[in-house]
Amino acid sequence: MLSSAWNFIKRHKRTFIFTGCFVGGVYLLGKYAQAKLQELQERDAAAYIAQARRQLHFESNQRTCNMTVLSMLPTLREAIIHHLHSESLTTLLKTKPANKVEIWEDLKIISFTRSIVAVYSACMLVVLLRVQLNIIGGYLYLDNSVTKNGTTPLAPPDVQQQYLSSIQHLLGDGLIELITVVKKAVQEVLGPVSLKQSLSLQELEQQVLQVRQLVEGENHGSSNHRPLSLYMMPDEENTLAAQACGLTGSDITTIKLLNETRDMLDSPDFSTVLNTCLSRGFSRFLDNMAEFFQPPQGDLTPCSSPDSLSHVSLPLAKIIPIANGQVHSICSEIPSHFVQDLLMIDQVKEFAANVYETFSSDHELQK
Repeated sequence: MLSSAWNFIKRHKRTFIFTGCFVGGVYLLGKYAQAKLQELQERDAAAYIAQARRQLHFESNQRTCNMTVLSMLPTLREAIIHHLHSESLTTLLKTKPANKVEIWEDLKIISFTRSIVAVYSACMLVVLLRVQLNIIGGYLYLDNSVTKNGTTPLAPPDVQQQYLSSIQHLLGDGLIELITVVKKAVQEVLGPVSLKQSLSLQELEQQVLQVRQLVEGENHGSSNHRPLSLYMMPDEENTLAAQACGLTGSDITTIKLLNETRDMLDSPDFSTVLNTCLSRGFSRFLDNMAEFFQPPQGDLTPCSSPDSLSHVSLPLAKIIPIANGQVHSICSEIPSHFVQDLLMIDQVKEFAANVYETFSSDHELQK
């Protein structure tokens, strides 16, 4: 019997060897596949956790952006009022001076200038801080993820402080330059308009649009046009001039961050987002003004519609005090419709996410 079994095995030796190899191979392949599947699952879980962690960090960063904008609005408002101080003129008018008309003319230019500057600078503040805090936020994410192995931090605290202090340009020299340009445009557009001339809301909107076209250079293709980004950050020549002095490692890192920010400000995406904010901002400004363009009580009927406002006109002298007070609404740290509108714009959120994604990716670190 044993002999028969042995002969059977000898006759089918190749079959047994093939079967053994096949079964062994399947077993090893199964083990390998199981190990690879477990590795992939662990990798997917780690990637999911990392993505969730990055998403939480991003959302926290956006809340910081919003809080920072609100905290800086009072400083912006005070700076605008300081440079465009209309209160002294209104006080002077109460004394009934002989040159009353001249004072009203000055008040006209200052009132509209500071309201329009408030819209521009508030929009710039929102978008610029979105760029800066998401660049810093992206690098901080990498620092927390990568520097555990002893790598030099990409954004140490002293660099963060130096870099974020560049916002002072918008609140200082940049604001003064913006005021100069806007004031000149307001003088050109509204200067010839008589104080007694009545304007409807639509006519006022056209006046504001003409000022915007002069400021933003839409009708002026000359090389003298100044990009809006230069009101937000000093030009690169000023930064390069500072490099003549001895620079520390922190200074070099800060200059790198500033140059990366300039690249963002010069991008088409940034221009699109800023223009969207400006459109929304000036629309909200005119909505605020519209509250004062109401038909007389006797003309109000249950069938009255918003179109009825087109028939309401006010003398320019009555519009001036309304425009003069808008800076307090536009630059209010208490969330107003103006600021909320800007912070909730989808394009702003998407742009912020793209900036954060760019600077929180490992490839940015490798560069």
